[in-house]
Amino acid sequence: MLEKLIEIRDLKTYFYTPEGVVKAVDGVSFEIERSQTLGVLGESGSGKSVTALSIMGLIPNPPGRILSGEILFEGQDLASASFAQMRKVRGNRIAMIFQEPMTSLNPVFTIGDQIAEMYVAHENLSKKDALSKAIEILGKVGIPSPEKRIHEYPHQLSGGMRQRSMIAMAMCCRPNLLIADEPTTALDVTIQAQILDLMLGLQSEFGMGIMIITHNLGVIAEVSDKVVVMYAGEVAEYSTMERLFTEARHPYTIGLMDSIPKLGARFVHGKQPLPEIPGLVPNLIRLPPGCIFEPRCSYAMGKCRALRPPLFSLDEDHGAKCWLVEKET
Repeated sequence: MLEKLIEIRDLKTYFYTPEGVVKAVDGVSFEIERSQTLGVLGESGSGKSVTALSIMGLIPNPPGRILSGEILFEGQDLASASFAQMRKVRGNRIAMIFQEPMTSLNPVFTIGDQIAEMYVAHENLSKKDALSKAIEILGKVGIPSPEKRIHEYPHQLSGGMRQRSMIAMAMCCRPNLLIADEPTTALDVTIQAQILDLMLGLQSEFGMGIMIITHNLGVIAEVSDKVVVMYAGEVAEYSTMERLFTEARHPYTIGLMDSIPKLGARFVHGKQPLPEIPGLVPNLIRLPPGCIFEPRCSYAMGKCRALRPPLFSLDEDHGAKCWLVEKET
């Protein structure tokens, strides 16, 4: 059995607004083992990014704060860590690739200066030595002519190169955990494949764990060992990647799987009809009293409307928060 790198236990991150309390992350638990990749899947508003920001200690307070729970990273509880303690962890032992590099990179500093800053801050290198290391890491992530690119600004790079620069910045200190929030968004499919291959290659080289956040089932299938499916701030289902695609048990997960276009499917008026999940993600301030997926679920029973189900464990690697699986536990 692999060693646990990070363990999230009953994490609750709420935002306090004039309209009410937004339960963005409400009792989430999962773990990531060393050298493994966890895919976090779900539609917009499911709490994926807030979970990642909670791990990084980047929840803006006010209006948000970690209400309760533990984030155990290599024996240290990050949920209760001080600002100074998190500065030593963030970017050094845990690194994050944000969703949109054009807004994450500073437009008035060169790529070289922004990467060199990581080496100066965490490894106490001189500016000259840090720039040499920046050239080296840019070459490692596949950017051509890195000695030239370090003098360029973010707007002078293509989308793929900006994303590679973000990965280079994240990998400077060889983190034990890499969090990638929608790392292939807005990239064409060829560049997406290159970015995913790059991340897996770096994982193989450095032995780091990866938490990849996405709504793309293709990305999940390509890189994940295990998967957590989130819905409205909760874990709806967890499993290995293979079982997610063959033995999904939560109606929400089944709906996501059914939405994948199928080869050989019938076409109507030149279009392939795709099943859809009716309705919208519920308002996180006013959640339904029972199962939070019940208003959109075609399998809902009377019990679902009255009582919120626990996360039932089907076995060590598979569980679902649904009353339909209760008898199987």
